[in-house]
Amino acid sequence: MKKCVLVWLSCFFIFSVSAQGIKDLEKATIDVAEKVGKAVVSISTVVKEKVGEWKFESPFEDEFFRRFFEEFFGEFPEREYKRVGLGSGVIIDKDGYILTNEHVVSGATQIKVKLSDGREFNAKLKGVDKRTDLAVIKIDAHNLPVAELGDSDNLKIGQWVLAIGNPFGFAIENPEPTVTVGVISALHRYLPRLGRRERAYDDLIQTDAAINPGNSGGPLVDLNSKVIGINVAIITTSGGYEGIGFAIPINRARRILGRLIRGEKILYGWLGISIQNLNEDLRSYFGIKEKKGVIVVKVFKNSPAYKAGIKEGDLILEFNHRKIKDSRQLVREVTATTPGDMITLTILRSGRKKEIRVKVGKRPEDIEKLSYYDEGEGYEFRGLRVENITPYLKRKYRIKENEGVVVVDIESDSPAEKSGIEIGDVVLKIEGEKVKDKEDFERITSQIKGNCLVKTNRGYFVLKER
Repeated sequence: MKKCVLVWLSCFFIFSVSAQGIKDLEKATIDVAEKVGKAVVSISTVVKEKVGEWKFESPFEDEFFRRFFEEFFGEFPEREYKRVGLGSGVIIDKDGYILTNEHVVSGATQIKVKLSDGREFNAKLKGVDKRTDLAVIKIDAHNLPVAELGDSDNLKIGQWVLAIGNPFGFAIENPEPTVTVGVISALHRYLPRLGRRERAYDDLIQTDAAINPGNSGGPLVDLNSKVIGINVAIITTSGGYEGIGFAIPINRARRILGRLIRGEKILYGWLGISIQNLNEDLRSYFGIKEKKGVIVVKVFKNSPAYKAGIKEGDLILEFNHRKIKDSRQLVREVTATTPGDMITLTILRSGRKKEIRVKVGKRPEDIEKLSYYDEGEGYEFRGLRVENITPYLKRKYRIKENEGVVVVDIESDSPAEKSGIEIGDVVLKIEGEKVKDKEDFERITSQIKGNCLVKTNRGYFVLKER
């Protein structure tokens, strides 16, 4: 009998503790919803789009078919349509500054904001950043409730969170935001399929708190009522919630918030290289035991990396003496660097470690239009890269000579750079032997050991051994 009573009492104690825990959690979520919900707004936008008036449902509707009609009947007349968009935002300053997603307000000719108390305002766009998909808008209001920003660097998987926003335009009828509860399912998610080329959906917070259309731009909040992320996207096969949502870490927003409020353009660092992670085979081939480093696949012409002498096949092991684990880490390090700053890359080339100083550039907006430098375009000797004389190079460097090779690139801190030879020079002789073309240059230099004398169209120079 005693045994049964003890078991029953134990079960009762566990149930009591569990019930108290549930009550505490319930109270915490209610408190968060009430506190932060006041600072969440509904955003509606109007975007004007021009669309061809004639629309064909035929299977032959393609570019050729369109051109055929335009040739005989003229261009398709265009009509202007208005598209309405819905999203959410969170008030970050009592004087009307609101943080949201860039894609919520992108291209909008009209932005309207409805507060949780039902008041409506026209909003002005203050600043946008397509890469992080963040934007700041402002309304003419004061003494507004503000959501406190938290710290997204110390999040834990399994941590309870709330997603607050205005899905499906419910705020049109009822201005109070919708609250859903879940946990942090994963951290540092990378979603290249969700982003356009200029957007970088990297390092995202994954949650199972329900996020639906219209939630974009709303806050993801912890149980301390602090914003830890901005809801941005879901993965779905149905168009609705399926348990996988994503938020931009708030610390990413913190870094650029001041500039967005001031309407400044957000600049990101850029090296101008295409990189690849090292798999086991590559690490074994290069003799690298640790899981670190990336390999340079391509180098953009005239990019910071190109000018510093980074080459295809170089392994980048460290950035400012911090070990590089993978390509995503290197991209984060570079983009977080202010354009114009000098950084040090530790590389491995031909089995030897080397440090190269690079002046970080500004990431171009039309990066897809840039071309890569083909390592096979010229022959390299002691940092000197040459090409055969072509009509294009003759015009570019105002070359009078018809024989010789043109210096098209000089590696930074190489014997060639130290010798005084310049890009555009024409190499005529090496060690007294005439150079007619690249084949001569390669044949002669392959046999040279020690210092050598080079004659160019500007005079003589000594190329020292590395």
